[in-house]
Amino acid sequence: MRAVILTMSLFTALAAGTAAQAQQNDLAKYCQADIKRLCPTVQPGGGRVMQCLKAHSKEMSVGCAQALQKMKS
Repeated sequence: MRAVILTMSLFTALAAGTAAQAQQNDLAKYCQADIKRLCPTVQPGGGRVMQCLKAHSKEMSVGCAQALQKMKS
């Protein structure tokens, strides 16, 4: 029984990691041009790029806005 629970826990953790990675890949894919255009001097790390994109939410592309929305949910 412990082995089954451990296996299920591991599977759940891997699935969550894969989903998070997919969302990050979407963000990189759809927001790359927006980041270059709207946040060219922002250093990555510490959430600075995300803050910059949020500050320019009305100027960003639809694809980038959708990718950011997916990250919130």
